[in-house]
Amino acid sequence: MKKRRLICLLSALIMGTSLVACGGAAGDKAEGSGENKVLKIAAFEGGYGKEYWETLKEKFEAANEGVTVELTVKSNLEEVIRPQIQSGNVPDLVYLATGREDALTETFIKEQSLHDLSNMLEKTVPGENVKVKDKMLPGFLATSATNPYPDGKTYLAPLFYSPTGLFYNKGLFKEKGYELPKTWDEMFKLGDKAKKDGIALFSYPTSGYFDGAMGAMLAGAGGVEAFNKAMNYEEGFWKTDEAKTVLETIGKMKNYLEPTVVANANAQGFKNNQQLILDNKALFIPNGSWLPDEMKDAPRKDGFEWGFMAYPAFKDGGKSYAYNFLEQMYIPKDAANKELAEDFMAYMYSDEAVKIIAEKAKAVVPVKGSIDLAKGSLTDLQVELLSVYDKGAEPVMGSFVATEPVEGLNFTDIYMGTIDSIMTGDKTVEDWQKALVEASEKLNKAIIK
Repeated sequence: MKKRRLICLLSALIMGTSLVACGGAAGDKAEGSGENKVLKIAAFEGGYGKEYWETLKEKFEAANEGVTVELTVKSNLEEVIRPQIQSGNVPDLVYLATGREDALTETFIKEQSLHDLSNMLEKTVPGENVKVKDKMLPGFLATSATNPYPDGKTYLAPLFYSPTGLFYNKGLFKEKGYELPKTWDEMFKLGDKAKKDGIALFSYPTSGYFDGAMGAMLAGAGGVEAFNKAMNYEEGFWKTDEAKTVLETIGKMKNYLEPTVVANANAQGFKNNQQLILDNKALFIPNGSWLPDEMKDAPRKDGFEWGFMAYPAFKDGGKSYAYNFLEQMYIPKDAANKELAEDFMAYMYSDEAVKIIAEKAKAVVPVKGSIDLAKGSLTDLQVELLSVYDKGAEPVMGSFVATEPVEGLNFTDIYMGTIDSIMTGDKTVEDWQKALVEASEKLNKAIIK
């Protein structure tokens, strides 16, 4: 029944047809019932390319006699596999992250059409004496990005990760003798010191870049639990001390922001705000691991060197967090070869696969020892960025739960868009908090069950 509902929903998304009009689907004949098995993998071809998939396919086939891996690796993956799913030809394993415009993965989640990965996590990594769950980096399981339902089970496996945090110029810190702040109190004391040197404490590209900052700060104030409460629109959350602490801390940044930032905090001027770090006009900017490459051709002060850190803790000895963008893979519930797909997924966490992925894709899998395995394939800066969790920072990841549309309400405009108005003084932190409380109450009632 679930399979029929998923096929119908995908049809409706593509053609705008009514779900009621969708007819019954014939049962599928499972592939691989004989001695030879075909494993169908559908993977998104993004910035990591597809060469690594070809190599992984060859290695897996060589180690599993009688198995043929059929790869579909496309940049327009949703367009390619939707018709296949509609016809009942469901892939065995899919690599496609949440958060994409087509929302295909979200459709699988909404229809509860994902395979429980509990068994896969208990598997021994091929060729190694360790279970998958024990090899995973701490904090990368049991998040809303991997466990979309309240049953405590994992349905989406973490594959690649991209930390966000605060970028700065190491050369400037050395020149001025500045120390990296460990707490927000130290951060603002540094801001007072830098102000005397004619340097602002903060810049930001656009208010939208605070998605990572807010996530890390919410976790810093109240643990990952606080972050998850915000993501689930928990009633009353924005009235809590933890939420108020985060909002007031961001509000305090107004006094330390480089004056031109808000005017350039848009699609046309955001690089001007990023340039402020390279020109030594601001100390820190929130951003993701893509920033250095995005600004690789920009002019910069002599001695400039990219630095990266997690967000400060809120108290001495407290935890610091770095929000992480996670890319996931999963096994559809209606896949013909779920057990074989689990085997391939477990193989993805092996040292052999991690090395292949690092070499061919310049990406890192979130398992213990992955940075050391990838060092020869990555730049020193990439290693520094991806090592943030090895250096003591805690990961936080996930996104807001799905809701039905609420007329006239755009939560993103409130959650992050209000920051520009806070920085200009057009709105107060109290205004922001009130709007978040009211919007969360409405969205809490519209959560898709």
